[in-house]
Amino acid sequence: MSKKIGFVGLGTMGFPIAVNLKKAGFEVIGYDAFKGVYEKAEEAGITMVETLKEVAEQADEAIISMVRDYAQNVDIIFGEGGLLSAGTKNKTIIVMSTLDPQSMNELGEKVESESDFRLISAAVSGGRTGAEAGTLSIMTAGSEDIVKSFRPYFEAIGSHIFYYGEKPGNSQVAKLINNMILGVNMNAVAEGLKLGKYYNLPEEEILNLLKVSTGDSWVARNWSEVSQWTAETALSVLLKDLIATYNLGIKHNIPMLFNALSSTQLFNSMGKEKPDA
Repeated sequence: MSKKIGFVGLGTMGFPIAVNLKKAGFEVIGYDAFKGVYEKAEEAGITMVETLKEVAEQADEAIISMVRDYAQNVDIIFGEGGLLSAGTKNKTIIVMSTLDPQSMNELGEKVESESDFRLISAAVSGGRTGAEAGTLSIMTAGSEDIVKSFRPYFEAIGSHIFYYGEKPGNSQVAKLINNMILGVNMNAVAEGLKLGKYYNLPEEEILNLLKVSTGDSWVARNWSEVSQWTAETALSVLLKDLIATYNLGIKHNIPMLFNALSSTQLFNSMGKEKPDA
């Protein structure tokens, strides 16, 4: 009999992750506040339930949270009818949301001091395409024993699994580092392509050059996807991470000038409309 794993948040990233868990042989017990995803999820073989309580009751040992932010995580865990309302014990919440490190540590402390649940963090990188292909990079932190025991879940959805120590927030530091470098690279590629456009150079040929030369990067190799990011999707999430990284630098007196510049120039370099403040 396959293990049952709970899954909350079947959005752009969460849905393909849940599908890959199902393909790997796990029974996925899913919940999302947006009921429009239920039919598609059920067609993919995911068992959708109507309440968070049912997710906690039916999951064998772990529940993945892929909701947007700290407030939503607090709500699905501690809110009325949340995961803790099931009264079950000795289960682990795997938070795949991107939070700032302090918030993730505070969430972990709150869960473990106010319930019989445990919490680990498993930030992911690779975007929607990586989630669909099952090739995500997974940055884990929390109890090493728990992380190791859940490796089959991570192997079902990712190609590279990293461990960053006992504090859940450590995985978020790793994610912010990765996204800071992503933001710097995006600005560089976008500005290079702007210069090429001025001289009427074919964009595809510039990208082909970068992919086999010293200007290569994940951004250059996936520009067809990256160039479609908007303020309503990945760009706003990336900006949030760049600002969080900037704030960490200020807090700990670590100068990160390229990150600060990338935060300011992101939408301008991409030629995109900046979201409202």
